[in-house]
Amino acid sequence: MKFIENQEWRYATKEFDPNRKITAEQLESLKKAIQLSVSSYGLQLYKVLIIENKKVRAKLRPASWNQSQITDASHLFVFCNYTRVSEQNIDSYVELIAATRELEKENLKGYGDFMKAKIDEKSIDDQFQWTKHQTYIALANLLSACAELKIDTCPMEGFEATTYNEVLGLTERGLNASVIVPVGYRSDTDTTQSLAKVRKPMAQLFEML
Repeated sequence: MKFIENQEWRYATKEFDPNRKITAEQLESLKKAIQLSVSSYGLQLYKVLIIENKKVRAKLRPASWNQSQITDASHLFVFCNYTRVSEQNIDSYVELIAATRELEKENLKGYGDFMKAKIDEKSIDDQFQWTKHQTYIALANLLSACAELKIDTCPMEGFEATTYNEVLGLTERGLNASVIVPVGYRSDTDTTQSLAKVRKPMAQLFEML
């Protein structure tokens, strides 16, 4: 199974080659993989910033535990969740469904009202946590797509979200930096690439009922 081979190949890259860049075609493939990710109700309540600008990344590096991957990777993906969900978010999605599937928007009103009612049951903090969790589903698609293309990645939670939000102007846009992923190619000097992958044994990880 090629998928398993790809997962065996990938690892959290500690050192990137700053001289190697992913191509424009590869970048479009990665964007498509993220776009096609599963999301609750299909709402995709997040935005993904793809940062190539070296000056911007230099500003973000101190807020990322000074990890070199931030500046040395080809691109930095920043997954940003919506801090709260509005009725307009639902209405826009319903309009998109109608346009994509050539349906009358009025026929989708019940579905839209259902989503609004369920989301309205959540507190603002619950909405924030819910949308934040959604970004991790899209993150998984990115990691798998990169592994298939033999592009290296390093998903990170080790960063200061408040500083990212400030530097990137996210708060005023109703966004929050949730998880980040430097993307590029491993350096020949990254010794971690040759280490055996450590995972729990199957018998310990799984339980059949």
